[in-house]
Amino acid sequence: MAGHDEPVTSPDQRKPTNRKLAYTVAIAAIVTMLAYLFGNHEGRVEDLWLLGSAAVILAALVADWLMVRNGLRD
Repeated sequence: MAGHDEPVTSPDQRKPTNRKLAYTVAIAAIVTMLAYLFGNHEGRVEDLWLLGSAAVILAALVADWLMVRNGLRD
């Protein structure tokens, strides 16, 4: 339960505290995943998972950037 002074908000009303930090961490995660493509593994299943995960993170970044740019998100 919320205290008397604390407003009641739903999870979609909460803003991220630092969007620039979130973007930086996401880009660092993508770069790290792409760097692991050059590891010493023989199968390609790992490569597909790394590329797919990096693509999902990149799609989320682009979607968030477009929403902020178009005024659909603060």
